[in-house]
Amino acid sequence: MIDFSKLDKLIHEKGRLSIMTLLAARAEWRFQDLKSELEMSDGNLITHLRTLYKAGYVSIAKEMEKRPQTKYALTEAGRKAFSDYLAVLEQILDMGKS
Repeated sequence: MIDFSKLDKLIHEKGRLSIMTLLAARAEWRFQDLKSELEMSDGNLITHLRTLYKAGYVSIAKEMEKRPQTKYALTEAGRKAFSDYLAVLEQILDMGKS
């Protein structure tokens, strides 16, 4: 039987799931690129990123290029949490197919 309590509620929220998926697909993302890709407002995106940062799932790097840039990446803990989350989803999908 599937243990649905293993679905990480922090990741499961639609906005954070979207962010985690993009961060898992690429080494790092600039804030503006995430905002554009996800079509989120500044406030909504930063709130979700702060939540993921506080959980230890996301790292933040501020760099000075032509203008200040903030880049985000999954931490090792974030990558493991996302992998574990996907494993539970796969179990759910397999059960639904049978």
